[in-house]
Amino acid sequence: MEINEILDRLKEGNSRFVADKLDGKLQDSSRRESLTGGQQPFAIILSCADSRVVPELAFDTGIGELFVLRVAGNVANTSTIASIEYAVAHLGSKVIVVLGHESCGAVTAAVNGGDNGYNLNHLLAHVTPAIGASPDGASIADVVKKNAELTANELTSRSDIIGNAVSSGNVKIQPAYYHLGSGEVEMLG
Repeated sequence: MEINEILDRLKEGNSRFVADKLDGKLQDSSRRESLTGGQQPFAIILSCADSRVVPELAFDTGIGELFVLRVAGNVANTSTIASIEYAVAHLGSKVIVVLGHESCGAVTAAVNGGDNGYNLNHLLAHVTPAIGASPDGASIADVVKKNAELTANELTSRSDIIGNAVSSGNVKIQPAYYHLGSGEVEMLG
């Protein structure tokens, strides 16, 4: 599939999810068996770890179609970047969606500040640039969207593998925002 076809496939799958008309295809034993020799996911989703955001369902995809990374705040840390590099360089994935979402607890914690302990403070530091790039008094939703956009940019600036794939036109990075109530994925930018 080409990049625009992949984006259309994701949008169509999300429309089915929003309408409660999931196809539920490619989720059975024959699909599992067909993938024992390898994988070729068409898209990479860098999503928040929030239990209410399930990319495979939100895009109505089957086993092996998405390469999903989930970490609070959908941050681009060394491990998520390395995993994305693997999918780009070795699996042929052509679209990376950085998926922020409504009422993100990690972004809310970063905005609220304070000491959340060593590990969470380290994670939330990845969200700080989005706070700084947002106008004073920006809503959590606006900071979440800015975080998705900045994270998308960070993937190319911190990785030659991803950056070269994007600059050559072989990969597209798409920031997006998931609405919890409706299930709609709003493509940003």
